[in-house]
Amino acid sequence: MKITRAKHTLSHAADGYLRRLGERVRTLRNQRGMTRKALAEHAKVSERYLAQLEAGLGNCSIVLLRRIARALGLPITQLVNDGADPALELVLLSQFLERLSPPALAEARDLLLKHFSKPSEELRRRRIALIGLRGGGKSTLGRLLAERLEVPFIELDREIEKRSGATLSEIFEMFGQETFRRAEHDALSDVLRQHENFVVATSGSIVAEPSTLELLLSSCFTVWVRADPQEHMKRVMAQGDMRPIANNASAMEDLVSILKSREPLYAKAEVALATTGKTPEQNLAELLRIIAVPDSQITRRSA
Repeated sequence: MKITRAKHTLSHAADGYLRRLGERVRTLRNQRGMTRKALAEHAKVSERYLAQLEAGLGNCSIVLLRRIARALGLPITQLVNDGADPALELVLLSQFLERLSPPALAEARDLLLKHFSKPSEELRRRRIALIGLRGGGKSTLGRLLAERLEVPFIELDREIEKRSGATLSEIFEMFGQETFRRAEHDALSDVLRQHENFVVATSGSIVAEPSTLELLLSSCFTVWVRADPQEHMKRVMAQGDMRPIANNASAMEDLVSILKSREPLYAKAEVALATTGKTPEQNLAELLRIIAVPDSQITRRSA
């Protein structure tokens, strides 16, 4: 019954998206003073097909959408955006930032955060977020660190389950990736509102959602807990989870591919901690050194 309702909800959402997409295409076409016939000719699609798309009746392929976006002189991301149109100032700012070199862009981000909303360095260092691929040791290390610092330890996945009343598997099965990402962002926002001091272990894929990654980096002291691919796989299986290798002869190859694709995102963390070949206690000692927690502070809290 749950799955049937979920499918109905997804179908309804898809119909709504197609209507909004059609309205967006029509609005953008009108803004540019293009007739439907002119846009169809430039995009190399039939005028009848374009009329169906603008009416919310056409399920357009990505190739055809790319043609239409190019004919309108827009990036395809702006055409398929499902939110409200961005403010003009944001569009202009985005265009300006795109002209900057990578070092200048990083400097611009730091300046914006410092001027507008970046929490104090002291507050950020009281909010330690562990990121990295599953099996790196985030949960084990996070519990040890939180116990040593006498602050709450939070597993973000468990917070999502408590808020939704469903397991992660059920969320994915019934509602899909988009709903999970939104729930993850909301759960992190709640944690930030409710706690000043904490250690949080995040999901391996949290870095894939730009808005959630930005919130994490700007609000917490982030640590990339990393391990060799073989170590990741070994630890996941040691936890009794055989899904990575079940009916999958290329499990290790897939894991390496995922790790490689996420490495630039994980590298946005302020520090990295390699855990391969070390005991949890050794990793804890190294992490305490990295985050520069004075021994006197630890002694005082542990007394």
